[in-house]
Amino acid sequence: MKKLSIGLFIIIIIMVLTTSFINLYMIMSTSKNITDIDKVEAGYDCVIVLGAGIRNEKPSPMLEDRLLTAIELYNKGIVPKILVSGDHEYKEHDEVNVMKNYLIDNGIPSSDIFMDHAGLSTYDSIYRAKEVFDVKKAIIVTQKYHLYRAGYTAKMMGIEYKGISAAKRRYMGQIKRDIREYFARIKDFIKCMIKPEPTYLGEVIPINGNGDDTND
Repeated sequence: MKKLSIGLFIIIIIMVLTTSFINLYMIMSTSKNITDIDKVEAGYDCVIVLGAGIRNEKPSPMLEDRLLTAIELYNKGIVPKILVSGDHEYKEHDEVNVMKNYLIDNGIPSSDIFMDHAGLSTYDSIYRAKEVFDVKKAIIVTQKYHLYRAGYTAKMMGIEYKGISAAKRRYMGQIKRDIREYFARIKDFIKCMIKPEPTYLGEVIPINGNGDDTND
């Protein structure tokens, strides 16, 4: 029993060290690509806005801040297109149309907004940005804790990117999100090595075209 306990303890220590290393590596290898709006110039294919939940057909506070940041980038002429990627696997839960409607209500032309209806995860969103929307150079907008994983995935998919934090306020439940993100980084680190296809792919819709082609 003593030998078994020592063995289990060693395994746990190895797992903790390995997962901590993966998290640290992901953060350190992407930190240099996280910047501020005032430090980026035009020349990107689009800004990718990752979904963050909706409430009563309106963006959650985190998602609203991501959309507001994308609007700022568009209005400054830094990006010509906005790609909103979220969960629309079921009719009852439609993140992307809520996101698009919010952008339109804030003056963004419909034709410049592309909807990725199958962005069921961060990995799927970035994979599909590259393979479905032919994105080669993008600005990724999300909150900072999430930018490391999104940016790492973009790097591994061959997308040239900059990450901009959309944190404009304090959000409830951040400790729970940080814990979840710790394990999500490990999952996506492995995925980026194997590169499995996302849940859905589909025909190519180039980001330099008309965003209304993604309307449903």
